[in-house]
Amino acid sequence: MFRQSRMFKDEIYKQFSRIGKALASPKRLELLDLLSQGERTVEKLAREASLSIANCSKHLQLLREARLVEARREGLYVFYRLPDDAVGAFWLALRRLGEERLTEVEGILKNYFQLHGELKPISRQELIERIGEKRVVVLDVRPVEEYTAGHVPSAVSVPVDKLQRRLSKLSRDQEIIAYCRGPYCLFAVRAVALLRRRGFKARRYQEGIPEWKAAGLPVAVGEG
Repeated sequence: MFRQSRMFKDEIYKQFSRIGKALASPKRLELLDLLSQGERTVEKLAREASLSIANCSKHLQLLREARLVEARREGLYVFYRLPDDAVGAFWLALRRLGEERLTEVEGILKNYFQLHGELKPISRQELIERIGEKRVVVLDVRPVEEYTAGHVPSAVSVPVDKLQRRLSKLSRDQEIIAYCRGPYCLFAVRAVALLRRRGFKARRYQEGIPEWKAAGLPVAVGEG
């Protein structure tokens, strides 16, 4: 009986350890973070994560073996995505645990944002209130395909690399709130810095669509 119990425990924990092994890489965590924004090809993931296509494919295969991502083929391209919301929720929980337990995370964030002279970001509740009062213009500064996959309902898509050319179309009468992929994405930081240099009143929303969705808030899809 003891031997059977031991074998059972060894086998069950061995299976759980597959997930731990799949996550034991900074690049694979970054790939999960990118895929929480929506489906994309190996080529785009490799470019975003600063990986060669071959290395990116290897990382994705390990994540796939642990059932943390899934793939589909369309013509010459292979698209990857998160299998369901449970994996996205798991990634957010892992990130929160790291933020709470690892003091180094807080130090890295503090040093980076102080270096760039950023103002205190706006919270989720504050953003909801200001949207309801129609007091802000919300900019989604992620790539268009990510905006199309899901965005804050009132947000306007202005990718950060196109913001310079769109400044003349933005109102100076309202505060502008920019958001991107989440607290570790730098697109919104760059957008707010540019807007403030050009005389706009602008701040960054501290979260992204994964957190917005996880809070049970409505997410719009399509081009808006």
